[in-house]
Amino acid sequence: MVASGTTTPGAGPPRPTDVRAPTVAPAADPHDSGPEGRPLVLLAYVCGFTMVALLHGLDETLGVVAGVLNIVFGVYFCRHLGFAVAAARWAENDMLAADVGLHSYTPSVAVFVGCKNEELVVDGMVTALLALDYPADRLTLVVVDDGSDDTTGARLDAWAAREPRLRVLHRPPGSGGGKSGALNDALHLVDAEIAVVFDADHEPDPTALRRLVRHFRDPVVGAVMGRCVIRNGRDSQMASTVFVDFLSGYLVNEYGRQALFELPAYGGANCAVRMSTLRGLGGWNPHTVTEDTDLTLRVLMAGQRVRYDLSAVDFEEAVVSAQRFWKQRYRWARGHQKCFRDYWRPLMRSPHLSLVEKVETTLFLLVYHVPLLSGIGVLLTVLRAFGIGDLPLVALLPLSMLLFVGPLAELSVGLLIGRVERRSAWRLLGFLPAFALSIWITTRAYVDGMLGRPYTWVKTSRSGATSTVRVDPPVVAPAGAAS
Repeated sequence: MVASGTTTPGAGPPRPTDVRAPTVAPAADPHDSGPEGRPLVLLAYVCGFTMVALLHGLDETLGVVAGVLNIVFGVYFCRHLGFAVAAARWAENDMLAADVGLHSYTPSVAVFVGCKNEELVVDGMVTALLALDYPADRLTLVVVDDGSDDTTGARLDAWAAREPRLRVLHRPPGSGGGKSGALNDALHLVDAEIAVVFDADHEPDPTALRRLVRHFRDPVVGAVMGRCVIRNGRDSQMASTVFVDFLSGYLVNEYGRQALFELPAYGGANCAVRMSTLRGLGGWNPHTVTEDTDLTLRVLMAGQRVRYDLSAVDFEEAVVSAQRFWKQRYRWARGHQKCFRDYWRPLMRSPHLSLVEKVETTLFLLVYHVPLLSGIGVLLTVLRAFGIGDLPLVALLPLSMLLFVGPLAELSVGLLIGRVERRSAWRLLGFLPAFALSIWITTRAYVDGMLGRPYTWVKTSRSGATSTVRVDPPVVAPAGAAS
């Protein structure tokens, strides 16, 4: 028996065909022989460097490389500094004035959550969804059990049996498409004006929906991102590092992109997208492992905009070990780098973006290439220490400083705006090993992507961190009871 409120793929209302948003199709399958596999480009890099070194000498060649890196890091330093100044100047004031228009606009909303083996966090997530402050007749809650082989499906069925507001979709094991595939299947079940996505470990603030959807009064807005806050920063040194990282990323980096360029990104969760825009773009791209970055680019190239609301808060669980950090950031790096390869040409041709906007979006796309370049910079410094590459020390000083000062400014401002306790400042030291690990992760992701090595979406493992919401889970049926 299928529990009350549950369904299977293919059920529900047909997909609307009245779509007015311009179409920007998702990128092709990454396993196709095309943009993902570029081993010849890597070979060209090596051959080109070797030929130049033979013609002009190793010292001069390394000097040119160091000079180029100084320029790149200088650009990113100015960008980081600009974001930090903008956040320090305006972010707190914006948070104080964030309660405008929360009740005057209530479009129909469908909340989507994909779950795969999430028994440790699913009860807290459902409890938080049911506590959302939004008119019940304007809200649909759809949770997708993506072929789980633990008690996730049974727990969801138990919730749906007693909560008519909740609909559960069970996908068969091996359905494919990862998170994008799960969300696209859910898309067929509803006919709403706005789609809002949360992850299984997320617990949104009750007002999050109202804060996200109010931006869609503006017809040019295609998507809106909220702010994610780590709730388990004390669970481990790695979780503490991610806590500070998120303060920087959401309170400073994304706020800065919004304040200076009006170009924030659509994130993977705690985000909303206009349903007509989403359907017009063909849904989420099942051939990418970072569906959020992919959709950001397609929304921008379709002539619409993304907005960021730092008051739409959502609490999530940070990874607690280096192994989980590796898997998560490798997926982010692999997907982000692929998005750059897939979209930089159409991005440059887009008539909807100014030159400055194209440059900033390109810098955003190259963020997961910068640690790779940082690794080259560190290598140059090591070579100089052993007398290889006859460069004056002063030429390497800007390189070494710019590797860290810009991100450090963002992290520091994030701690200030977040008003964390004083001793949290010492958490900045945790970024030294995390930064070294990021260099290896992004380098490995880049080489694997250029060589066309197969990679599919991999979920982040959960630890079941203490919830910010009191959870009263329903009685769970035995495993296998749900169909």
